Amino acid sequence: MSLVFGKSFFRVKYYFLLIILLYFGCTQVEQVTYSPQEIATAWADMTLYLTKHTPANSPTYASRALGYIGLTMYETVVNGYPEYKSLAGQLNGLSDLPLPNPDQTYSWILCLNAGQSAILKSLYNQTSDANKNKIDSLESVILASLKSRHEVGNIDASVDYGRKIATAIFEWSKKDGGHRGYLKNFDETYVHPEKPGSWKPPLYAQSFSHHPLHPHWGENRTFVQKNATIPIPEMIPYDTTPSSPYYQQFIQVYEKDKILTQAEKEAAIWWGDDPDDTFTPGGHSYYIATIALRAKNPPLIKCTETYARLGMALADAFINCWAWKYYHFSERPNTYIPKFIDKEWVSFWPDPPFPAFPSGHAIQASTAATILMDLYGNEFTFIDSAHVGRKRDELREVDFVARTFNTFWEVAEETANSRFYGGIHTPQDNDVGLKGGQVIAGNVNELVWKVH
Repeated sequence: MSLVFGKSFFRVKYYFLLIILLYFGCTQVEQVTYSPQEIATAWADMTLYLTKHTPANSPTYASRALGYIGLTMYETVVNGYPEYKSLAGQLNGLSDLPLPNPDQTYSWILCLNAGQSAILKSLYNQTSDANKNKIDSLESVILASLKSRHEVGNIDASVDYGRKIATAIFEWSKKDGGHRGYLKNFDETYVHPEKPGSWKPPLYAQSFSHHPLHPHWGENRTFVQKNATIPIPEMIPYDTTPSSPYYQQFIQVYEKDKILTQAEKEAAIWWGDDPDDTFTPGGHSYYIATIALRAKNPPLIKCTETYARLGMALADAFINCWAWKYYHFSERPNTYIPKFIDKEWVSFWPDPPFPAFPSGHAIQASTAATILMDLYGNEFTFIDSAHVGRKRDELREVDFVARTFNTFWEVAEETANSRFYGGIHTPQDNDVGLKGGQVIAGNVNELVWKVH
């Protein structure tokens, strides 16, 4: 069955919860009753709101946050579903988590509610007080809506257990290498490798920094041990000879820039997901997962499994991608093309502040598609309205136009291609990214999620 969900879909009660909360406060909606699925996706909405509206965020740090947020959502409810397994003992360095009291009755959705509030405030400690108040208000709105459906005696125990799970996961997170990574986005002491074809700070860039973003991120602990042992992919060897495979990678970028269609320009700006303006590339994948959950309305446990799988896979994708980027420390077309092909050339889209190979957009989009395909199949027709309403890009004379897709893999391919259209990635950057994402997501999918 194929369903289309566009901008109007998000005006229904699912999205109503967060919209009313953000603009009018919790007292306006206390009498409304929400389903468990609506509560899970409301917390996803809040996660993306914070991702977009918290300063000094980055694609790397945001992906890490999504991993712990998704895992916390799953672990706060998993013990209420005997057919599902906790991931304690399966993840890298997470030996155990607090267990529920067998003599206590719990409201698992209240556990989730309290856990999401706690983990968001811990991971986004740097966000504004106004945003922290929004988190507290959402928790209060949901608690008020659920109180009439639960025995008073189990509310405190449920809230306490959810917070214990969040605290345990946050304490584990502190040792992964990325704790408070927003305080050290650019390392001024980092020595740039100097070699033919090495990355250079671009003149036409998304950042004023002359130092690349999070050069040590690839050393962080992965969620899944197998993702820490994936071999570093090979690059086409550097060469300036026009007939060489390396040169041909860049000539493809140069020639494509000459014939960009309006639709390709729209794709290029749609998938930019600059952290200064949007919820980052990983957040965009989280957003698409939320569209899928609202369309398919699976049981609560599968909603939480979806966010856990996706969040952890995205986090591991960025760790691997950054390890590979800084191993090769490779240049972008804005360095190579002006030097060897056309000295006047400038890419359609500005360079991000880090090395090129492989494409982070491609690897995270492939990771997300592989997770969602494993859970829901590939066929899914929907409209991505994430950036509808954004101001026209006057410099490039392009509007933000909603995208329609029929499969999850189409999203991955267009996301990767958008960086080629933008002139900031070569075909090999995208090809290796797409393949790498499949491997990383596959290792997350292979975790033991259910009792066999």
